[in-house]
Amino acid sequence: MKPQLLKISIASDFSFSVRHDIGPHFYNRWHYHPELELLHIEAGTGTQFVGDSIRNFQAGDTLLIGANLPHYWRCDKAYFEHRPDLFAKATVVHFRADFWGDTFLHLPENRPMVKLLNLAQQGLRIYGQTNQRLKALLTRMLDESGPERLVTLLKTLSILANSEEMEVLSTIDYPSHFDEGDTDRINRIYAYSIANFQRKISLEEIAEVASLSVNSFCRYFKMRSRKSYSQFLLELRVHHACKLLIDSTLSISQIGLESGFNQSSGFNKYFRQITGKCPMQYRNMFGKVL
Repeated sequence: MKPQLLKISIASDFSFSVRHDIGPHFYNRWHYHPELELLHIEAGTGTQFVGDSIRNFQAGDTLLIGANLPHYWRCDKAYFEHRPDLFAKATVVHFRADFWGDTFLHLPENRPMVKLLNLAQQGLRIYGQTNQRLKALLTRMLDESGPERLVTLLKTLSILANSEEMEVLSTIDYPSHFDEGDTDRINRIYAYSIANFQRKISLEEIAEVASLSVNSFCRYFKMRSRKSYSQFLLELRVHHACKLLIDSTLSISQIGLESGFNQSSGFNKYFRQITGKCPMQYRNMFGKVL
């Protein structure tokens, strides 16, 4: 897909950016930038798109996103209803891989870090004790300046480089270079799909949203997303069902209907196909006690 190039502002007296974002919702566009992004989500829930990966996100998640890897954190619908009790909050670090100069990463001590930065090109979700350690370091970084901030970032990346508590998100061959010609088109497709996935969306309907013929739309979407539009919709629906299985007391059949599946047999089939588990197994493993 062709996301929007986002230009990150870095103050002239800093070599990288650290900021604390808080607002009604996160940046509402499918985008990329030449800087790597280290993100810790403090508040907010929704659907996360990283390359060709679709997941749910929630408070406590920490991710490392590689340079030019498209990503998008779409907050749940309630965050766009101007509710005072709902807001999104995150600590975000942006840095270029070479911000410490041309030779630093060539030092033998930094081989694990080079491996980490290369792996980040697929997007990484950090978990476990590593996630907890990173949360504390990112909070500290917000209050630091000068060499102290630089040292804390180096320590953060060193911890990551020597940890196995991370999950790769996107496929290895996902394209990382784009032109900016059809940013609006792909964002229209995403926004319309997220708003309407709970009902049937015909190819004619979504092709009209994209201002393309049906055949052209199918080629366009498959070429840029590495999956068919029907597969994309299935993943949206299944990940919405995952959220309901964890957070609600709705029955399995109700959750299937709420997620856009008209038949329970189809819901169970596609849920198992995408998650590797049936809905009841998933609820038993991850569901909250409500």
